[in-house]
Amino acid sequence: MIMHLTANPSLWSQLFDFADYGQLLVLVRNSIIAGAALGIVGGLIGVFVMQRDMAFAVHGISELSFAGASGALLFGVNVVAGSLFGSLLAAVLIGVLGARARDRNSIIAVLMPFGLGLGILFLALYPGRSANKFGLLTGQIVAVDNPQLGSLIVICLVVMAGLLLMWRPLSFDSLDEDVAAARGVPVGFVSLAFMVLLGLAVAVSVQIVGALLVLSLLVTPAAAAMRVSSSPRVVPVLSVSFALVSVVGGILLALGGDIPISPYVTTISFLIYVICRLIGSPATRRRRAARRRRVGDPERVKPVLDRV
Repeated sequence: MIMHLTANPSLWSQLFDFADYGQLLVLVRNSIIAGAALGIVGGLIGVFVMQRDMAFAVHGISELSFAGASGALLFGVNVVAGSLFGSLLAAVLIGVLGARARDRNSIIAVLMPFGLGLGILFLALYPGRSANKFGLLTGQIVAVDNPQLGSLIVICLVVMAGLLLMWRPLSFDSLDEDVAAARGVPVGFVSLAFMVLLGLAVAVSVQIVGALLVLSLLVTPAAAAMRVSSSPRVVPVLSVSFALVSVVGGILLALGGDIPISPYVTTISFLIYVICRLIGSPATRRRRAARRRRVGDPERVKPVLDRV
């Protein structure tokens, strides 16, 4: 791979070309700020996505968000508003109709192809530039203007405020819904409110990394953090850090190439996950061994019980 890139300098320049990098960096100031905001939001909400086993839901919501954004592009209305409408519609449908995991997965499986097909139809009918079509799927690096940045930051603040306000009941509900309900936690309201926040987070993430690869921002950093720690305080910090490195690093690398931002973000995110998995596997084995020593290894206890 490296020899092929060296032998083909034009291919290498498409991936990494840092000529006039300083001048280009000024053009993506808004994108860097937006990426940092999305990294914080994605890292925080991703922890609950993993705890609630809702990675599939993220992908389903992103498909409806893509359909809403492409419809807005076709009809000449605000693309962010269209993306928000599609995301919130999907989130509410999944939250209301998919209370149980089996129902939720079937609802998502129905919504995903419908949203993707509808979005492709809208893009096929759109007469404008192909770059706008492609950007909805794979993300755009220089498309964040000042009004769009302002709305994105407002939405990110709303999501973060909502997560902070319901952090304790949401954590309780994510770990054990039945016990949380028995303790008086309004699990139905908490679940629906979380889905709305997730819909908002997906909608703003689609603007940067695209609809197809939003999982790299809302799932992979949290999954990586959970490979190296189980602390309820450490995991969110690591998840946010990994998300920030992925999206901001991806933007800075994509600035030096001619291809979309998504491959850079997803590659960095994937490498972080692989490293965390390699680090976390021995640590996980040590934690399990320590837990067996505390409670007693069943394989060691069984012969003693047999003699008794």
